[in-house]
Amino acid sequence: MSTGTKSGVLLFSFMLVVLPQVAGVARADTPAKAVTVIHDAVIHTVDSGLPAATAMAFDGDGVILQLGDDEAVQAAWPEARLVDLDGAVVIPGLIDAHAHLDGYAQSLTRARLDGAKDLPEVMRRLDVQAETLGEGDWLLGRGWDQNDWPGQAFPDRHDLDERFPDRPVWLRRVDGHAGWANSATLALVDRDLSGDWQPEAGFIHRDEAGEPTGILVDGAMALIEPLVPPTSAALMRDATRQAIDDLLAVGITGVHDPGINRTILERWSTMLDAGEFDLRVHAMADGAGETLEWLCANGAYAHPSGRLQMRAVKLYEDGALGSRGAALLHDYADDPGNRGLLFLELDALTAQLDRALGCGLQAGVHAIGDRANRVALDALEAAIDRHPDNPGRHRIEHAQVLAADDVPRFAELGVIAAMQPTHATSDMYWAEERLGADRARYAYAWRSLLDSGARLALGSDFPVEDINPFYGLHAAVTRQDREGWPPGGWHPEEQLTRAEALRGFTLDAAWAAFMEDTVGSLTPGKRADFVILGRDPMTIPAADIATLEVRETWLDGRRVYRRPE
Repeated sequence: MSTGTKSGVLLFSFMLVVLPQVAGVARADTPAKAVTVIHDAVIHTVDSGLPAATAMAFDGDGVILQLGDDEAVQAAWPEARLVDLDGAVVIPGLIDAHAHLDGYAQSLTRARLDGAKDLPEVMRRLDVQAETLGEGDWLLGRGWDQNDWPGQAFPDRHDLDERFPDRPVWLRRVDGHAGWANSATLALVDRDLSGDWQPEAGFIHRDEAGEPTGILVDGAMALIEPLVPPTSAALMRDATRQAIDDLLAVGITGVHDPGINRTILERWSTMLDAGEFDLRVHAMADGAGETLEWLCANGAYAHPSGRLQMRAVKLYEDGALGSRGAALLHDYADDPGNRGLLFLELDALTAQLDRALGCGLQAGVHAIGDRANRVALDALEAAIDRHPDNPGRHRIEHAQVLAADDVPRFAELGVIAAMQPTHATSDMYWAEERLGADRARYAYAWRSLLDSGARLALGSDFPVEDINPFYGLHAAVTRQDREGWPPGGWHPEEQLTRAEALRGFTLDAAWAAFMEDTVGSLTPGKRADFVILGRDPMTIPAADIATLEVRETWLDGRRVYRRPE
């Protein structure tokens, strides 16, 4: 490890130390008493050199030493501490390649509206949250989705005004790309919101009289967001600890969090210093702003623990399909005249990518609609050509709706498709209405991308979706909801195999964060991050994958979660 300082910021450069091997067993000088051997297990390593094993040895520093059968591994480490798993299943620690740890933590401090099936249920949850607030406090929440409600119509401010006439209310949609405000909140904005004007890269829903309904999409949310009182640092630290505990309980040992600023990075670093952060995070800076400039001035950041790094930036090209903000090449099938919101034209996005690549950073571009994906691919192609020494492994975050001609371009350009399987199974009830049958064929096109040679890094986008990665594995394999609909799966030609899905949540996710030499598979020399299950995701009925429960989660060779008996 080498360390240095620049502009008062401590920089760390990491290199995996390849341990000397003796007949396939890591360093001979490891004290036997410091070694743990788990055995009598079904171990899926996600390592093509040794796909399966029944025993694994790792040292007190959390480095994997050896995998193999029980007899060979125990013979190599006769004085090791033995952990008999009694036939349980072991997989590598799961990595969510696109999720919002800070957003999930923040959601724990607010009204949680995800899963509400109608407007009355939303109101009941808001009433409960409001009882906890002081006079004058904002009522904040996230997770509502009008597509789950009868009629699928957007709500409006009058629904909130009836219950909360004086308290400001601001409720972010499940995808984070739209917000719902009451009249008390809209009154705080320092300009007239009526008329026919629209903010850049945003949309204000208005009624027939030209008055705002309270629904603000993408760039229009910036009229409200600066007014929202910040959550206290102490509360966010507590919520982050709870969020990490929740993730460990479902087998997640790593997260790629796109859209992080320096304040969040510093909070996590402080928690790591205090031993309060049992998770690996590949953080991506929040757009072409202050955090990107800080990285350009000071270089990529990495915490000495190896659990937190920032060497990438997330850029933003469009909104979300559910709020009709995804930028499409043609009109929405259910909203003629509307093609969504393209945030940046080609030249502007290319300029932002030039900056990121010129600073030696990985770039991830949020693109959901087929037009946004095409512009993102065009801009990446231009920027990559101009920066031949760039770090590579650039990504499109979501890659949700593609034109057929753009599918092979991911592999041609070496661009990773960072996709979320449960988006397909959440959206399939209405996506074809939005897109029409022809465009829906290349929506959530995992198989087409994989067969073209592209690499998939799979995640959930929580808190947009549930944190449980087994829901994602189930969706990737079946393209069905957890009740088994539709029979055979929605566009089943895009299903993945179980091995492909598991690799997308482990080794390929690690590769997308430049961490494949450290985690992602159970391989000698890598970190002992693993999950213990009672049932085998590779052999149980596919419908049961979503019901898998984690018995234990281990990080760096230390158990960090155990399911209560």
